[in-house]
Amino acid sequence: MYYVDVPQKIDINELLSNKSSFSPHNYKKVILKNKFFKPVKDFLSGDLIKGEEVGSDAYIQASNRFFIRNKALRDDSFLLDFIGDSKVPILPNEFVDFQLREGDIIISKDSNIGEAVILDKDYTDYMISGGLYKMPVSENKYYLLAFLKHNFFKTQLNFLVSKGATIRHAKKLFLDCIIPLPNQANKDEVFRYVEILVRAVINKEKQIKSNEETIFKLIEKELLANQKSVKKFHYEFPTLDMMLRNSRLDAGFYCENYAKKQFLISNYIHEAGTIKDWGFEIGRGQNLQVSAIGKSIYSEDEKENFYILAQPTHLSDYGTVTKYEYLGNRSKLSLIQEGDIIFSAEGSIGKCVMFANPKQKLITNIHGIVLNKKNHNKQESAFVCCFLRYLRKLGVLDYISVGGQGGSLAMKYWSEIKIPFFPKNKRDAIAKLYYCPHGKEINKKTDLNTFDSVDASMNSQVGILDLDDQIKIIKNRINIILDNIIDGKKIDIDFSFLGKF
Repeated sequence: MYYVDVPQKIDINELLSNKSSFSPHNYKKVILKNKFFKPVKDFLSGDLIKGEEVGSDAYIQASNRFFIRNKALRDDSFLLDFIGDSKVPILPNEFVDFQLREGDIIISKDSNIGEAVILDKDYTDYMISGGLYKMPVSENKYYLLAFLKHNFFKTQLNFLVSKGATIRHAKKLFLDCIIPLPNQANKDEVFRYVEILVRAVINKEKQIKSNEETIFKLIEKELLANQKSVKKFHYEFPTLDMMLRNSRLDAGFYCENYAKKQFLISNYIHEAGTIKDWGFEIGRGQNLQVSAIGKSIYSEDEKENFYILAQPTHLSDYGTVTKYEYLGNRSKLSLIQEGDIIFSAEGSIGKCVMFANPKQKLITNIHGIVLNKKNHNKQESAFVCCFLRYLRKLGVLDYISVGGQGGSLAMKYWSEIKIPFFPKNKRDAIAKLYYCPHGKEINKKTDLNTFDSVDASMNSQVGILDLDDQIKIIKNRINIILDNIIDGKKIDIDFSFLGKF
């Protein structure tokens, strides 16, 4: 990062003022060419509101009150992202009302320090953990949020907080971090321009979540409404023959909950098939070890002739890639083709992405499984990718996987994964919510009540993959603007930019 200054020497006064710390990390500073700035605390319109801990003894299976943990704040999102156990149901009598309202900024002081989000709606039944603050900001809220998500702010905070601890604590040190301000005559227009861009990202992130929710509802509606009437679910304990046939002893694989969920799919009126029945070949991603491909060069920045690496750890819950890396290697590596799906087979099992138009020389690593669509039918691949994410949400993949630390879903267990043969019009309607190559705007949402008569070309809409591409372009634009503000450069305001989407 060009704005980081690493001093070659320090004097005794600096050492004493920094609590006699001998850590070089604590003497790094950011370089700000712009002379106009103010600390984060000057953006506040009131006192910080600190969350409270409730303790694990207050956690329950189901409740109308929820506890937001720090992990709900993610680097790649402007909004809360309730993945895994980031949202926990709690005893109602332990609930504390923090008046969480749409537009509130929440920032983390512990663990993922400095991570910030803005609330997209009122969260009246939610409380925040003791590692989070609610920041009261009335003016230039979205401008501040843009900088809180930028590396300039996070770099400053990292320099202020000591390294080495298992869980890092920023306390209120983030209030002292400086935020550069526009230094030109039309600074109010710059504030407004950044706000418009940030709001555009927020709206598109909300649409991605809405699309994913609709995908799951449509899948569930079709399955529940079209069960074979001649057969009803009946649970039986596993027999010795069954365990020998499956070569599995783990109890979850034979539990009633798993059997009931699998029955819902196998009892579908139009039947269901394996991934191979859907025309996919299955294989591991590229082995990137030195013993397999020789020495490689890794880079965070795009390099000419480098491979583009999509790691399974960088797949989101919504079927997108949050981050790419770049790998230089002279060998001819296995590339991702049109319609292929990368599936996370270890750790965060079930995260998957379909690549409609993969970038040149795109690869993944051996921790991912590649589902290669032999006829490159992207609409079918999009549907299969959506259904795999539905199985992950349903918990089916957790029962099939084995091992600890997130588990592993080896290729030999894929015969247990069944995907229903929905009618083409319904399959395509679901796929379009994820991948809609010709959609430019959502004119009409897919109606759950009219899904039975839906046509594959019923409306023009933007799929999750396209929305994600748009978000990445807008975020890149925001970062360029903020970099120019840091350097004190003039900002070219182009309100027509968003008209491209």
